[in-house]
Amino acid sequence: MSSAKGAQNDAPLLKVGMLGAGVVGGQVARLLVEQNSDLAARSGSQLQLIAISVKDLKKPRPDLSNSGVSVTSDGESIVNDPQIDIIIEVMGGIEPARSLILQALKNGKSVVTANKALLAQHGAELYEAASDNGVDIYFEAAVAGAIPIIRPLRESLAGDQVKRVIGIVNGTTNYILSKMAASGASFESALKEAQALGYAEADPTADVEGFDAAAKAAILASLAFHSRVTAADVYREGISEVTADIVRIASEMNHVVKLLAIAQLTDDGRIAVRVHPALLPKEHPLAAVRDAFNAVFVEAKSAGELMFYGRGAGGEPTASAILGDLVAVARHRALGGLGPKESSYAERSIAPMGETLTRYLIRLNVTDRPGVLASVAQVFAAHSVSIQTVRQDGSDEQAELIVVTHSAMDSALSATVDDLRKLDTVRSVETVIRVEGGAN
Repeated sequence: MSSAKGAQNDAPLLKVGMLGAGVVGGQVARLLVEQNSDLAARSGSQLQLIAISVKDLKKPRPDLSNSGVSVTSDGESIVNDPQIDIIIEVMGGIEPARSLILQALKNGKSVVTANKALLAQHGAELYEAASDNGVDIYFEAAVAGAIPIIRPLRESLAGDQVKRVIGIVNGTTNYILSKMAASGASFESALKEAQALGYAEADPTADVEGFDAAAKAAILASLAFHSRVTAADVYREGISEVTADIVRIASEMNHVVKLLAIAQLTDDGRIAVRVHPALLPKEHPLAAVRDAFNAVFVEAKSAGELMFYGRGAGGEPTASAILGDLVAVARHRALGGLGPKESSYAERSIAPMGETLTRYLIRLNVTDRPGVLASVAQVFAAHSVSIQTVRQDGSDEQAELIVVTHSAMDSALSATVDDLRKLDTVRSVETVIRVEGGAN
C-alpha cells in the first residue's frame, strides 16, 4: 500500500479547469475532489481541479472552499491560464463554449466535453483544432450519459463495419412515452408529470421536438460511418403529435411507441439518419427500455448485434462518463500519445429522407360502404406501396381502417397519404406513424 501511495506521489501533477458548474459540473467537481486518490492511481497523474468558471457567481454551488478551487465568471482566464493542462466543458450551448474550447485547444490543452449540440454543429472544427495542436478532445458524455457508446464506436468497433445504429437517446421523451403507455395518459399530462419530477425542462422543446436526439444521432452517425454528419443532416420529428390513441393502437398490435434515433447505410452506400417516433415490436430489445433510461442498439458486419443500456442523463451518471474521459486524457498526458482523431475518410453522402426505406402505419376514418377498401388499395398500388396488414372496425356509417405497409421509399409513402386525403370515401387521415423492426 505504501509503495502505491509513493508511486502516486511521484506521478506528474496535471491541473484541471472547468467551464460550467450546473447539475453535471457540480457533480464532476465533487467527485474529482472526493475520488482524487483513486483517479490518480488509474490515470498515472495527480489531478487537481484549480478553477471553475460560472455564469452567475451569486448562484449557490457545491462547497469547495476547502479544496483550493477558485471560482470565476471569466472563462477566458481559465482557458488562457498556462498552469492548466486539461479543460472540462459542461456549460452547454454553442457560444461561448465553442470559442472557449477552440482557444483551449490552441493553447495546447486537452478538452473533455459533454456538449452534443456543439459537436453536432461544429465538430469538424473542434477535431481539426485538436489535431493541429497535438491534444485530445473526448466527448463520451455527449451521447447517452453514462452509457459507454462513443468509445466503442471510435475504438472497439474500428476494425468492423457498422451497418446500423438505432437508439433511444433522450430520457425525457422516453419517460413521457413510457408514462403514456402505462397509464393511458395524454402527451400533455405525461409532460407535466415529467416536468414536476425534473425529467423535463420548463421549456421542453429541445427534447420533445427531437432536437436533442438529432444532435446525438449526428454524432453517432459520424462515428459509425466515418463521415461528417451534422445536426442539419438529420431528418427530425418530435413526439408532441403522439396521442393516447396512437399508444393504445400500438399496444393492441403488440408494439410500443418510442422516439428513435436511426442511422444506417443505404444499399448504395449513403447515410440515412433520422429521428422520429415509431412503432417498435415488443420483442425488440429497445422496446423494454422504459422511463428515463437510454439504450443504443448497434448492428455490425462481424460483431453482429450489440446493445448498450443505462442511465442516459443526470448529474452523477454524466459525471461518470466525464471522469472516464478525464482519466483517458490524463494517461496520454502522463505517458505520451493521443486518443483517436476524427475519422471521416469515407466521406459518404447523406440520403434525403424521401429516399429512405421506411414503413408506415396509417389510420383512416372512412365511409362504411362497399368498395371503400378497393379504392384505398388502388391509391397504395398507384404509388407501388405494398400493404402488409389491414384492420377494419365499423359502426353506423363510418369505419376505421388501420393499414400497415411493407417497406417503401418514404416519399412514396408520403405521397400515398396525400392522395388518401383526397378520396371522397376518406373522411380523415387520423394517424400516420412509422414502423420499425419486424417484417419488411
